[in-house]
Formats: sequence, structure tokens, C-alpha cells
Amino acid sequence: MRTVITGGAGFIGSHLVEHLLEQGDEVVVLDDMSTGAPRNLMGSLDDPRLTIEHGSVLDREKVLATVRGADRVFHLAAAVGVKLIVEQPLSSLRTNIHGTENVLDACVATGASLLLVSTSEIYGKNASDKLTEESDRILGSPLKSRWTYAAAKGIDEAFAHAYWTEYGLDVTIVRPFNTVGPRQTGRYGMVVPNLVGQALRGEPLTVYGDGEQTRCFSYVGDVVPAMVRLIAEPRATGQAFNLGGAEEVSINSLAQRIIDVTGSTSHVTHLSYGEAYAAGFEDMRRRVPDYTKAAELVGFDPATRLDDIILRVAGEMHSRERREREPQFVRRQVILDGRSA
Repeated sequence: MRTVITGGAGFIGSHLVEHLLEQGDEVVVLDDMSTGAPRNLMGSLDDPRLTIEHGSVLDREKVLATVRGADRVFHLAAAVGVKLIVEQPLSSLRTNIHGTENVLDACVATGASLLLVSTSEIYGKNASDKLTEESDRILGSPLKSRWTYAAAKGIDEAFAHAYWTEYGLDVTIVRPFNTVGPRQTGRYGMVVPNLVGQALRGEPLTVYGDGEQTRCFSYVGDVVPAMVRLIAEPRATGQAFNLGGAEEVSINSLAQRIIDVTGSTSHVTHLSYGEAYAAGFEDMRRRVPDYTKAAELVGFDPATRLDDIILRVAGEMHSRERREREPQFVRRQVILDGRSA
């Protein structure tokens, strides 16, 4: 297989790169490195089957040239993270809508199959017991930037479905729920790496709001193989699939689990949403996935326990700090930057 991964230098994308190289694919990464990082691909740098193209999905000709000759495309490139979406709503909308349209057009033109990576954010404030793929979307005002990402990703899915209906594009949609693991950064508001980093530094763990909002966290090592199986499954075409964890946990409980698992001396502190983001910020109280559909079709099983996820994130943070101080890391970083230029 010749596979293109947009956003392949990002958190999930880099794990997908490694997985597909292990399967024998020739992999092309298209990434503008705005939220991804070259160091995420460091472990794959020496593989001759990896090509890194520096570019944006907003560059229509670049996207077409990159996709030409590919068998399949995993589209992960997007403006991500609550902090980034709130601070840069216009560029986020452009990247998430126009960029996706460019990828869809390129796949139609070249005949490549596509896996569109959407998000659980599209469900918005729907706090149902378990969200199925057919659950209603409940979003706040379009004038609140908090819902910009959910709105754009919903449009992406509508585009993808229309391309399947009208052009016969082989496209499948996945909706990850709070995917976590090594290499994820807290830079854009991702809660687990933020809290783990604070715990390891002995700082107070900052929980937004009252902390009683609940989430289900899934491990990247469970999610990525399911994504690959879904793009290869003909019965998945034209459909959306939830990929999420099994354990519902409040953010207060998550913070305490992180303190306990890492052996930190930190304590938990709370910050209002207005202080963290802006006045009038809205969040969802609950988000729990029903992943039955993916489990039945491709055997998706979010088996990795939350404590193990925390340990792996903490271990990678320790290792990264040591590695980035080594001279050979600096040399390889220069090489990778040159290849991605």
C-alpha cells in the first residue's frame, strides 16, 4: 500500500505512521508542522519507506500532488484543541473545512480511498447515557467560538457523505473520543498531558470548572489499529464510527488518579472556565461513547486501562526530557527538519 497521512506529524498521526510502516506500507506524511512536531516522527526517520512533505491541506495543488499515486488517505490534519479553537476561530474554520474539501477532491481525482478522522466534539452538549453514531447533535450558539470545531467537523462529515453519495468516493468516518497516549501535548488544552505534566513537576493540578464533568479516555494504541481496519472494510464505507474508551471518569477523579499513579505530592486546584478561556465559555457535562458498531464490525476493543494510559504518558514525558538533552537527538532533529522542509 502507498498511504498518505495528512497531519502525520501530530499525536495520533505519528502513531499511525509507525503502525503502517510496521505493516509494510510506503507512507507519505503531509504536515505543515503548525500543531504537529518533527520530533514525533523521530523513531521512523531512518525508514526508507517514509516520505515527509512539508505543506498545508489548504494548498490545493500540494494536496493533489501528494495524494496522486496513493492507494488510501488518512485525513487527520486539522486545527485541534479547545485552546487553539477559541483563540483562532477563523483559521480553524478554514483549515477544518477548506482543507478537508481539498483532500476530498484529491481522493475523487485520484481514486484513493479515504478515512476522515472527525471528533466526538460533534455531539456537542448531548449528555445522553451513551452516544451512538445516530445521536443528536446539541451545539451552542454559532457566535461562541467554543463550538467552531464541532460545527466545522460536522460540515466535514456532511461533505464526506455527499462525496460518497454523489461521486462514489470510498470514504469512512471515525469519531475518536479523547484519545490519549505518548507524544500528546498539553499545549492546546489536552487535559491528560497537562495534568500529568503538572503532577511530574510537583505543581498544582489545574481542573477547569467544578471538575464533575465526565469523559471516557481511549488509548492511541487501541484506536489506531481500528482506524486501519475500518478503512480496509468495504462494509464501513459511507458510515461513521465512534472510537472511545469504556471507563467514564470525572475530571476531579482523573486528577486524583494521576496524583496517585505518578506518586506526586501535588494537589488539585480549580479554575473557572472564564479564567481559563473567556467569559461565556461553554463545555459539555458528559461525553460517553457507544462503540458497539466498531466493535462488531472490526473488533474494536479499548482494552488499555486508564491507570496504564497515565503511566505510559508519564513515562514518555520522562524519556523525552532525557532524550532531548542528548547531542544525537539534536543532530537527528536537524536532519528531520531538513527532510520536512
